[in-house]
Amino acid sequence: MNVIIKHIELMERIDQLIRLQATGNPVELAARLRISRTKLYRTINMMKKLNAPIEYDISIQSFVYAEEVGFKFGFFTEETYSHELNPFVG
Repeated sequence: MNVIIKHIELMERIDQLIRLQATGNPVELAARLRISRTKLYRTINMMKKLNAPIEYDISIQSFVYAEEVGFKFGFFTEETYSHELNPFVG
């Protein structure tokens, strides 16, 4: 179970850095996350399989999203979900 949680936490951290356009190149990102480059690419490929439109922008030396997406993993009540979809409900 811990392994799954660690993978999710890693994806959340990568997502955060991508949103900030602050991943750096793959070598820098792997070092920042304290993982191997192989594990980094495996994780990014897993994220892509989950429909994350991740690309590498060579001009800014960072991974980026090709389009705006959201990433959320966890359980929530229907009420919480409805408010997140439409914050004006209520």
